[in-house]
Amino acid sequence: MRETKGPSAGVSGWWELFVFTIGDFSKITGLTVKTLRFYHEHQLLIPSHVDRETGYRYYDRSKIETALIITHLRSLDLSLEEIGAILRSAGDDADLREVMERQKALLETKLRRYREIVRSLNQFLADEEETRKLMTQSPFQIEEKVLDPIQVAGIRMKGRYADCGPAFARIGKSFGRHIRGKPLLLHYDSEYHEDDADFEPCMPIGNGNPVVGISIRQLPGGRCVSLLHKGPYDLLGRSYAKVLDHIRAQGYDVISPTREIYHKGPGMIFRGNPKNYLTEIQMLIKDDSK
Repeated sequence: MRETKGPSAGVSGWWELFVFTIGDFSKITGLTVKTLRFYHEHQLLIPSHVDRETGYRYYDRSKIETALIITHLRSLDLSLEEIGAILRSAGDDADLREVMERQKALLETKLRRYREIVRSLNQFLADEEETRKLMTQSPFQIEEKVLDPIQVAGIRMKGRYADCGPAFARIGKSFGRHIRGKPLLLHYDSEYHEDDADFEPCMPIGNGNPVVGISIRQLPGGRCVSLLHKGPYDLLGRSYAKVLDHIRAQGYDVISPTREIYHKGPGMIFRGNPKNYLTEIQMLIKDDSK
């Protein structure tokens, strides 16, 4: 049934002077009658009064702000479900401005987060481009060589790879003048472990007295596949891929543990430039000639 203009149609009582017909409310809000009926059906904008006999809808002044807010939210491409959730979060019509303030603050927080993500992505893409150039321009190639046995002092441990620093410091403090080479890290795992990696920080030594918690032993030599990696430690994975590709292509079997020798890295006082770190990856392989 079509609603008529004027509060006299189907409305009785003292409040009839304070409501608008759906037609007048349509003019005030800029929403078509069809849209107002649609919003009523979806419980977004409920009329202040619906006449039981005629079905005519009437709206008081408090509904104007709600209608304007719905129109604005729809212009932001929010769904009816999202708009409904915003409106339901208000206890009454008087709370709508507060709800919108909260929604604004939420969107501003998300916007800051998205800006951080964009900055992070830009940095990632820049780093990737620099890494690609670094890897393609690297003067170092895969080589196969024979390692001599060496005596090492080591601390076998489980945990995060970053925990190796204090172990190297302890070995260095304990053996000082007996150290005969670069620090190395033995990896006993065949896969990556985040918190429970099995590894052993070691230092090559000449002589030295045993120390509680630090083992002294002969590290065997043998044939190995080697690659000198230049750059930060977090890019070592790319160099490992090259070594493993070579090993698979040659049909070699790797002998555990694998080794990382730190020819150049952060010092005790100055961190240095990670782009200039030099780390040698060594993987011993079975010698079929024996």
